[in-house]
Amino acid sequence: MSGMNKDDVIVVAGGGGFIGAHLVAELLDAGFQQIRSVDVKPIEDWFQVFPDVENQQLELRSKDACYQSLAGAKHVFNLAADMGGMGFIENNKALCMLSVLINTHMLMAARDCGVDRFLFSSSACVYNADKQTSTDIIPLKESDAYPAAPEDGYGWEKLFSERMCRHFCEDFGLDTRIVRYHNVYGPHCTYDGGREKAPAAICRKVIEAKLSGTHEIEIWGDGEQTRSFMYIDDCLKGTQLIMESDVTEPINLGSDELVTVNGLVDIVEAIAGTKLKRRYNLDAPKGVRGRNSDNTLIMERLGWAPSIRLEDGLEKTYRWIFNRMTGAGRDRSAV
Repeated sequence: MSGMNKDDVIVVAGGGGFIGAHLVAELLDAGFQQIRSVDVKPIEDWFQVFPDVENQQLELRSKDACYQSLAGAKHVFNLAADMGGMGFIENNKALCMLSVLINTHMLMAARDCGVDRFLFSSSACVYNADKQTSTDIIPLKESDAYPAAPEDGYGWEKLFSERMCRHFCEDFGLDTRIVRYHNVYGPHCTYDGGREKAPAAICRKVIEAKLSGTHEIEIWGDGEQTRSFMYIDDCLKGTQLIMESDVTEPINLGSDELVTVNGLVDIVEAIAGTKLKRRYNLDAPKGVRGRNSDNTLIMERLGWAPSIRLEDGLEKTYRWIFNRMTGAGRDRSAV
């Protein structure tokens, strides 16, 4: 990655989480020697653990912890947040809002510790809800975040933190990057417990139905709501391209392959070689009616956009979750 020396201290905040752990693995593979992975969870609960990394368990809502985590750092990927799928963020708005402490204190620490570049992981939940009322959604371009009407709780925190990054750049000269993730999925993701997102949740439900012999699946909403889903490999490539780019404004990072939730179930059923009876829970959390990523800006600025087909990514994700649920593949270490 241009501008990043192999012996620079690189901090991945949220490094014990899904995207963060994959990013740590990518940086290791690229030959970076001083990677610091920081997460609030006990290390034994991290999604992946790498012994060749400086692993720190810290509560990054604490200002002192942020300064500790960034001592000597040159590049920071701030992926840390209290978040999950729609079932979590609709029922934990205050917890999601408290993540504002993480980015605020991390920005202050980055400014004072002499960090060269700071990347903030934002979300498609910042977009105006009035632009997401139809299943036949017009893809969301970056300017559609204003006038502001984001997802309550989680989306407001992300939008506010985007502004914090902008003003720390303008007022203090901190070089910031802002990436708006759209529904990331893949192996090592959360697939149960209440924080899982739709692709992993549906994989789990299909596996449960197949293994139990019930051959029935509950779908939240009427199944016609639309989304796009980005496979983790595209997420990692895009995150690194944005970090090393000169794009300082918020930028979408997501697939533009639109699918209904029913279509998502169709794909997973085909992978599993089964067909299930569908029960629709119209009272469950559903989120916006439609959401898709407009990738015009990322193509213009980086000459690249996510392209991994949903079928291909889901195949790998399904196999990983199946192995986990049936007792295989439980080693969290990449070594």
